[in-house]
Amino acid sequence: MSLTLRDTLLEEARQLFMRNGIESQSLEQITAALDISPVTFREMFHDKADLVMQVTQHDIERQKREHAELFERVPNPVGRLLGLLEMGIRDLQQVTAPTYFTDLIQHYPEAWEAGQQHLMTYSHPQLQSLLNDGVRQKFMRGDINIGLVSKIIIEQLNMMLNEQIFPSSRYNIAEVFRSVYLYYIRGLCTEDGIQAAAAHFSRM
Repeated sequence: MSLTLRDTLLEEARQLFMRNGIESQSLEQITAALDISPVTFREMFHDKADLVMQVTQHDIERQKREHAELFERVPNPVGRLLGLLEMGIRDLQQVTAPTYFTDLIQHYPEAWEAGQQHLMTYSHPQLQSLLNDGVRQKFMRGDINIGLVSKIIIEQLNMMLNEQIFPSSRYNIAEVFRSVYLYYIRGLCTEDGIQAAAAHFSRM
């Protein structure tokens, strides 16, 4: 896929916001960092809020493309589930600015709401669909409560990324991922599912 100037700018802005936060940078600083003139900026974006919204929408589409590529590579629902979780952790690890999420919630509520809608209408159903596929294809046990398991998997992700519980200075996120999900997912799996999970973790 060929990238347009807009695609390139939105990706650079995404990296900039995750690294430095949003409100800590003036519009002048942002245009300088993106190496575009104020005229070019105004041709593409109404204002800073519009830039933030377009960055959010751009990131949602990026995630969907990466998920589609993962599903093409990985045939079974257990590997797909673990691959999605790894991608989620990688994306959240890229956010190094401590104010990034606070900036979104407090100053750009429409962009924040777009992200939350994506979670509710795309991510949660996707997770439940994978669990359903796992049960139907006999990779996962037929007696699991899919709604509850979905909630647990998401909360485990939040726990892993909580610096109070697993400070990055003491814990390797890949090892935490293995310890949390290898054993939990194994407990949900049939023998075929256990083999699929083991194959995934052996490549990590």
